[in-house]
Amino acid sequence: MRSFAVIAILSLLPSLSVADKLGFEDRVELTRGLMAEYCTVKVLLPRSKKPLEFDSNGTYDKQQWGQIAKESGPAARTGDSVQVTKILIESDRIVLEINGGFKGGRKWYQGVNVTGTMGQQVPIGNNDSNAPGGTSLAIVFHKPLEPIKSAEIKKMLAPVLDFEKHSVTEIYSETLPPEVQQAIKEKRAREGMTHEQVIMALGRPEHKSRETKDGLELEDWVYGKAPGKITFVTFNGDKVIKVKEAYAGLGNQVGNSPVVR
Repeated sequence: MRSFAVIAILSLLPSLSVADKLGFEDRVELTRGLMAEYCTVKVLLPRSKKPLEFDSNGTYDKQQWGQIAKESGPAARTGDSVQVTKILIESDRIVLEINGGFKGGRKWYQGVNVTGTMGQQVPIGNNDSNAPGGTSLAIVFHKPLEPIKSAEIKKMLAPVLDFEKHSVTEIYSETLPPEVQQAIKEKRAREGMTHEQVIMALGRPEHKSRETKDGLELEDWVYGKAPGKITFVTFNGDKVIKVKEAYAGLGNQVGNSPVVR
């Protein structure tokens, strides 16, 4: 993969006079540090013929990106893995081509295996990206580029792309409201959570039960065993409407404890 970096570096040479504050070594470091790198998408990434503009201060026009996604569809969704396939350094911006750009993305043969001479399964394609399409992203500095490292670019892109290895669950949790994130970290359920969020916080329940009460279809998830704390999480649809905790002691003694929401 890194062999592509040499080609990318040579392709940047004609534009050296444009971004004269970046030296050759700066360009080499940026290219080596970003070219062929994989990252995880943290927000919906639209397919776009023109590079999606991302400000160097870490912000972007969410409404504009959303409109582009409606028109052209998504290049990648939250949790998808994508790859930087080309780098273009201009006078006031750095453009990253993602998954081959607008015309790129996964091909029909990627993910397909064939049987080798020894009976082993061999993949036809070697692309580890699982995103459906490609796009490009322009980091706009609004001034002539100055020396900057690839690690700084990765940190700058943190609101939309994560170059560290995290699970899809971790990426998803970062998009949740702060109070829900806190509850998940503290391993407790709270009203308003969804089934998926409760599982992230407490895991799968010991028992489940359903009932109709006052015209509402309710589902109870029960966590814990006697003797010890037992948590009852009640859902209406996909939302938690009640959390009750009790302590079951020896025999049939059960005492209520404060409900944590």
